[in-house]
Amino acid sequence: MKILHTYKIAASVALACMSSVSFAQSPNITDQAQTQMSAADAVNTAWKPSLVKDGVYDQAPHISNPIMWQPIREADVMYKKRVWREIDIREKQNQAFRYPGDENTGGGYFIEILLDAVKKGKIKAYSTFDDRFTTAMSKQEVMDQLTGKDDSTLVTDVVTGAQTVQITHKDFNPDLIIKYRIKEDWIFDRNQGRMVVRIIGIAPIVAKIDPTTGEPRGQSPLFWIYYPEARQALAQYEVFNPDNDVQRLTWDDFFENRFFSSYIIKASNGFDEYISNQYPGMESLYEAQRINDQIFNKEHDMWVY
Repeated sequence: MKILHTYKIAASVALACMSSVSFAQSPNITDQAQTQMSAADAVNTAWKPSLVKDGVYDQAPHISNPIMWQPIREADVMYKKRVWREIDIREKQNQAFRYPGDENTGGGYFIEILLDAVKKGKIKAYSTFDDRFTTAMSKQEVMDQLTGKDDSTLVTDVVTGAQTVQITHKDFNPDLIIKYRIKEDWIFDRNQGRMVVRIIGIAPIVAKIDPTTGEPRGQSPLFWIYYPEARQALAQYEVFNPDNDVQRLTWDDFFENRFFSSYIIKASNGFDEYISNQYPGMESLYEAQRINDQIFNKEHDMWVY
């Protein structure tokens, strides 16, 4: 009994010490949380962090790592289909891509998070010459894609007649990003016994506007991002949840759990053509839905047969 009493006293002392340590560390956690997203870390220069604790409770610092993909052996692959999709961020379900941002989401649109990661060297951008990531782009090439090169005009002073060169710089407008293109593989893994989807690349699509008339002139992808390399950077920023400010996911969770709305524009075929080139008008939508249903039913067929 004396030994048991001694153990009880030791446990009580240890618990008291742990409690005192935890209470002593709470101010440090608060300080880290308040400085979690400073002006230097924000992805948008227009966003400014709060100078006080903007809330009724202390937020722990946001540290997240993506869940590693389970390796897939080629011998276990019984079915594979490569698919290209487009996410129209003008749809209501995709409004998270256009959320202006806060101290958790990064202080900017999703495109601004990507650009900030490219500028800081966290993510590498690839040319849209093809979608196989064959040509890497420099930071300057990415910015030229966004804003174009500076224009120079010759300005004449009406009084003195002197001529000077005026440089005009165009700022990037994130509202011109209207879609995101996704390249992904659908694989039936015999080892896991289920259909597995892996996103390979993401490409932002910008709307082309006529500078004189202001009318749209089409759209084109800006660059490709190799998604497996970008997961670590995307896991550091949260997605806005309109239902609950506490229950938020990271951008990596958002893509992995497929909380976006999209439609198929291309699937692997013998001619390497987009659906719109093979099926005109509304038929392209029916063909896209047929491919989607085919992939969905393939998992069931694997179990039946």
